[in-house]
Amino acid sequence: MAIMDRYLLWRFLKIFVISSGSLIGLYILVDAFKDLEEFLGYAREEGGGTAGLFSVLGAYYGPRTLALFDRISPLLAVIAAIFSITLMQRSNELTAILAAGVAKARVVRPLIVAALLVSALAVANREFLLPRFQDALSRNAQNWKGRQGQPLNPRWDARTDILIDGQFTFAAQQRISSPRFALPKSYRAFSRELTAENAYYKPPTAERPGGYLLQDVEQPAKIRTLPSVTSGNQTIIYTPFDTPWLEPDQCFLASNVDFEQIAAGKAWRQYSSTASLLTAIRNPSLNYGADVKVAIHSRILRPILDMSLFFIGLGIVLTRHERNMFLAAGQCLVAVAIFFIVVWGLEAIGNTGTLMSPAFAAWAPLMIWVPTAVLSSQRLYQ
Repeated sequence: MAIMDRYLLWRFLKIFVISSGSLIGLYILVDAFKDLEEFLGYAREEGGGTAGLFSVLGAYYGPRTLALFDRISPLLAVIAAIFSITLMQRSNELTAILAAGVAKARVVRPLIVAALLVSALAVANREFLLPRFQDALSRNAQNWKGRQGQPLNPRWDARTDILIDGQFTFAAQQRISSPRFALPKSYRAFSRELTAENAYYKPPTAERPGGYLLQDVEQPAKIRTLPSVTSGNQTIIYTPFDTPWLEPDQCFLASNVDFEQIAAGKAWRQYSSTASLLTAIRNPSLNYGADVKVAIHSRILRPILDMSLFFIGLGIVLTRHERNMFLAAGQCLVAVAIFFIVVWGLEAIGNTGTLMSPAFAAWAPLMIWVPTAVLSSQRLYQ
């Protein structure tokens, strides 16, 4: 690696770290101050003192730092590259290097490599780290421990045609209070609906499928006297009548709709890995709309769009020959704003599933910005 490459990479890294630290630190400072009373309460539960407070803040904002990095990583890469080039222009270093016969493309090569590494790091964060903190990211400061109930949005189990409904969800226990599961007409001989005091989600095991264990069943009234309900070769509703592992006031509803897909809402789609989204969209129990399909396509295309944005910003700053780094950054940030408005606008249209297909809504930004990035990158050879 040449001295110039190490010099530019080191400058890129310093600006990238300072920019990300400043933005993330500002976010934590503003958000933590707003919810300081809640954090102090959690700190007292941890034993009190400064150590307890920092432990709570670390647990709460650690996953949110990863989520924020996922959103701003393309912007951080562009900012680091812009300031790296502008500082060289300001000190006439770039002029001297170009006068020595070194091409612009050769000068910015380490910055391109650094941007690719940032994009790869964002992919790894999105696919491997964020899914591990999906539950934590779905909770706010007021319900960080998952003790407060969150309103449940009803969801159909498309495989069994059962509507899963209830009053509140409790993340800490994976519990639905006052569950009310509406049964299809084909089950009416059993009951019109299943109601109970609580329902707990149980993941699948070797002995039974995944689903919801209803305790203190209220309807049907004499659940212990009713045989289990089957559909084809599969048991859908297990009852104590012929299921030894159930107590007299319990029943079990088999379902492929897990608790996170009910309770997490949009956070589930946003923080799941691409593999999880693909698995969910193939799940016969789930009938996801256009928004999930747009999310899957966008995940696949995200690295290409990130690099397109990088080349657009790089082309602007190299063309302007602007020595005022803040003016150059401002010009590039305007381009970044237009870039994201187009991307998010088309994705929002695709989420409706009416004006354009989800696939086209996700690919349309690529059709707009990749040619723009190619034209912008031509300036590296001028």
